[in-house]
Amino acid sequence: MSAQAPLVLSVFATFAIGGPQVRFAAVANHHGRAWRHAIIAMDGRYHCAERLRSELDVTFPEVPASGSVLANRAAFRHALRRLAPDVLLTHNWGSIEWVMANMAPHRLVPHVHIEDGFGPEEATTQLRRRVLARRLLLRRSTVVLPSRTLTRIATEVWRLPPAQLHYVPNGLDLKHFRPAAESRARTRPDRAAPPLIGTVAALRAEKNLSRLLRAARLLRDEGLPFRLAIIGDGPERRPLEALTAELRLADCVTFEGAQDDPAQAYRDLDIFALSSDTEQMPLSVLEAMASGLPVAATRVGDVPSMIAEENRPYLAEKDDASLAAALRPLLRDPDMRQNIGAANRLKAEREYDAQVMFRRYHELLGKQVRRRVGVSDASGQVGSLSLPAG
Repeated sequence: MSAQAPLVLSVFATFAIGGPQVRFAAVANHHGRAWRHAIIAMDGRYHCAERLRSELDVTFPEVPASGSVLANRAAFRHALRRLAPDVLLTHNWGSIEWVMANMAPHRLVPHVHIEDGFGPEEATTQLRRRVLARRLLLRRSTVVLPSRTLTRIATEVWRLPPAQLHYVPNGLDLKHFRPAAESRARTRPDRAAPPLIGTVAALRAEKNLSRLLRAARLLRDEGLPFRLAIIGDGPERRPLEALTAELRLADCVTFEGAQDDPAQAYRDLDIFALSSDTEQMPLSVLEAMASGLPVAATRVGDVPSMIAEENRPYLAEKDDASLAAALRPLLRDPDMRQNIGAANRLKAEREYDAQVMFRRYHELLGKQVRRRVGVSDASGQVGSLSLPAG
């Protein structure tokens, strides 16, 4: 009988579709049955499960949470003993109570924490109680950070030991996310169809899509032709639809909703826009780059270093007029869009291939499994477990 694959217990605040969840699904799909997975969404939302391949060994244990930190710690610790994972994998601040449960009074299983960024409550500054909690709770954990900005914060603000920190940039399947087969400029002779601006985002407050709508109103007042597609869903949808009507943009703005696979949607766009107040290494920007698009974005997180040098003049400060100014020249010049998009695709090919990301996660999780069963050599044998090659 073959050895049973190691079990990874992954905890998310939500398993609705978003950057961390999409990345997790890509990593899990790539490694197939090399790992078993138990996934817990603390809000009970599991929409991203649709992205997991059917052949994976995945369960979704029910572990109810309450409003009491002490009660949650006891419940989560009981669940850790019952499920007996080989690795606990937590994602962002929303899963921090699981980190507490695993630690006290002693650590039950090896732990990897992935920190992708911050919600609106920490968009401009770190909350002191969260800084102190991360400093205390994560000091013995393996901490994965997909951005250089976050790596600096983890070192300088959270004061975590550098040896515990691992910079693993997000990666993409560059065969799946690819430019349109034909030049968008060539397929729109005489500008018969206006350029299509698009954004792909969870409709949450920190994405500040109202900024993008107000920037669109400024551009419309100048007489510039365009259409705007907002791809995604979330709690801000109704207020954004109301703002669209208030700004008299309903004839050029569409709300497309969430899409299981947005790759084709990117290929239909001419320009990608990001209007967020806070980001670190946004997956949507990588997807746009791989799709051969120019990017007009607020200057947040690692975005200035992610995009190609040719694209950097089209970064904006966090205000409506600045974002409109970043979009304006891209709307006016199809050749510029084409050239910048090609440069972004080239940078994605050079730096953001998913294979590197897949290998690093396999190495980091495998190291934790070997630590759990006391294997220190590099043979890949883990007691009665055997780690396949990444």
